[in-house]
Amino acid sequence: MKKGASIKKNEQRVKKVSIVCIGDSLTLGYQNPFLDPMKVEETPYTDILKEKLGDSAKIYNKGLCGELSRDILHRLERDVISYQPDYVIILCGSNDLGWGFPPKEICKNLVAMYKVARAAGIEPVACTVPSILNGDDLLSPRKKLNSLIKEHAKKQRILCVDLFSALSHPKTKRLRDEFSSDGLHLSKEGYTVMGETIYKELAPIIAKWRLRHAE
Repeated sequence: MKKGASIKKNEQRVKKVSIVCIGDSLTLGYQNPFLDPMKVEETPYTDILKEKLGDSAKIYNKGLCGELSRDILHRLERDVISYQPDYVIILCGSNDLGWGFPPKEICKNLVAMYKVARAAGIEPVACTVPSILNGDDLLSPRKKLNSLIKEHAKKQRILCVDLFSALSHPKTKRLRDEFSSDGLHLSKEGYTVMGETIYKELAPIIAKWRLRHAE
């Protein structure tokens, strides 16, 4: 067999890693249309993952605007389990916090998602909820929710990507100006940092996954 043909055959043997990214508008990459109606476009962090992982991965974006954690839990079967991905990145809770739901109740829904995913043979990736630009009174429940997420992830050995720390000012803990579009949603730069942060944490795990699945 020629060398070129051998290389091509080996490349075909490598299975593509499949990742579903589910969540609300922060997963969708929402941009506020009232800021600049002529330049509105979604800039999801999944674009960065696709760029970084290239043809070696199949990535599906299942972000929907305005959803609560309970809504995302209810559509997990349709938008995640049915795809049978290797990993599911779960980012939600921001809308729940905005409506005043207690952090413990939100985390309960997130924990249910992690369990449903693992029961289906899909490894969940937890994400902390990014900060906001204004409203210091809203930071406390955010920190509480993120603390619960990290605590559970550590106990269950689930990868947890700390988006709150990556996108917030180290002193004020508010969302950094350059990463914000409207105080809640992110700018293109913000979504880029989100994608890079997730990729940095996920890359070593995917590398190990590839070794396990290489024939």
